[in-house]
Amino acid sequence: MRSANHINPKLRLVLGDQLNGSHSWFSTVDEDVIYVLMEVQSEATYTRHHIQKILAFFAAMRDFANELRLLGHQVHYIQYDDPQNQHSFEGNIRFLIDEFKVGRIEYQYPDEYRLDQDFKRFSQLFGIPVEVVDSEHFLTTRSEWSTFFKGHSSPLMERFYRHMRVKFRILIDSQNQPFFGQWNLDKDNREKIPVNHVPIAPLVFDNDVSDIHDMIVNMEIPSIGSVDPMRFIWPINRTQALQLLDFFVQNCLPLFGRFEDAMTVNSWSVYHSRLSFALNVKLLTPLEVVDCAIQHWENHQADISPNQLEGFVRQIIGWREYMRGVYWSQMPGYAKLNALNNHRKLPNWFWTGETKMNCMKFAIQQSLQFAYAHHIQRLMVTGNFALLAGIHPDEVDQWYLGIYIDAIEWVEITNTRGMSQFADGGLIATKPYVSSANYIDKMSDYCSTCFYAKSKKTGERACPLNSLYWDFLDRHRNIFEGQFRMKMMYATLNKMNETQRNALFDQANWYLKHIETL
Repeated sequence: MRSANHINPKLRLVLGDQLNGSHSWFSTVDEDVIYVLMEVQSEATYTRHHIQKILAFFAAMRDFANELRLLGHQVHYIQYDDPQNQHSFEGNIRFLIDEFKVGRIEYQYPDEYRLDQDFKRFSQLFGIPVEVVDSEHFLTTRSEWSTFFKGHSSPLMERFYRHMRVKFRILIDSQNQPFFGQWNLDKDNREKIPVNHVPIAPLVFDNDVSDIHDMIVNMEIPSIGSVDPMRFIWPINRTQALQLLDFFVQNCLPLFGRFEDAMTVNSWSVYHSRLSFALNVKLLTPLEVVDCAIQHWENHQADISPNQLEGFVRQIIGWREYMRGVYWSQMPGYAKLNALNNHRKLPNWFWTGETKMNCMKFAIQQSLQFAYAHHIQRLMVTGNFALLAGIHPDEVDQWYLGIYIDAIEWVEITNTRGMSQFADGGLIATKPYVSSANYIDKMSDYCSTCFYAKSKKTGERACPLNSLYWDFLDRHRNIFEGQFRMKMMYATLNKMNETQRNALFDQANWYLKHIETL
């Protein structure tokens, strides 16, 4: 507690995704500073979150608060069930101003637009000085994406990725040329898991978060998914995040790129790092993650081919920073885009995984069990189906934002509404990412035991993806037929005779009318 002769302290607000212990705020201990973390209803219920997502945030926040206390910082932590909790940032801050006679508020730039707009009103709301500082996490500023692409009609991620490689001197030589003679080795990262190959078991933790889980249940916070609260598998502090990073470079990096897009019923994590939650709440920094991977590769080049490393580096310094730039350049209008005018509701089985389509069943049930699916499961399985079926992007947004442990709007909405659903009209993706059963079978073992026949386009037990794929192309012919990357698909569609096309469209319409029974 503060002594009586200290007055008008500074209140520094730390959000649940700002758990960056290396932030300059924490470099010195100041007895006139109170750090505040709070669990509030407005954040816990703005969408229906996975139970593991809520647990991960609350557990990581509480652990971080304890770490700050051990370092000598003053911390005021407001738990969800605190009787004095006003369950909003505004309400709790107003209470703390009165309680501690706060003379100044400081906060780090939020990563979500809605909070950014709310916090801009602090000075007006509370009538005391307010200072905003950088979160000191990202490699780019909010405006860097817009500045870099000013005057360019096509903001390709590849150009931005190369810019980042040069800017941070990552895998380039003294002449600013890429190691390995190429910038992008993605063509080598598209292998299916071989028969009888079983990926390494993932590193999981045994965190006992049963006290938090009991509180969530008692406070009736709505959630989805399942959890074993006595063996919570996700990292909830920096020590565990670093352990997961070390496990990845030691055990998964050697095969990461090769099987980056692969899916199998035998593994929910394959060779992916699963570091996204730790990164997004800032327990890890992007540069330390990339540097760790590069250093390990340098020491084990005989065992790790370049494509394994480059694919991972591209995810962290390329795609992640690129998506953040899109978010801050396009919000708030981006959240309302629906370029394909899709309006169908999400089928109820998206919340249960109870569908006869194996690819959807495994991807959804895995997501409900682990609050996780890797990028191809999200893009080319659940996202592919939603796009082919014409699901409203608002529905898709809310599902992705709630079900995944790493889903924070700045990274979720750009990947979902942009990359996955083409709702932004092609700002991010140069073509819609849609496929028939052929791609799913090429990259997974899902199809071999499916109720539906992967090779059948029409008729009994024909895979729904096949007819929905061609129906999608026909529905949006006026948008996509003239695009260079779509010419081959439309050439195939146009070669079909009228009877074939009508059979496909009739099949697709039947499936859409009976979407809840697929």
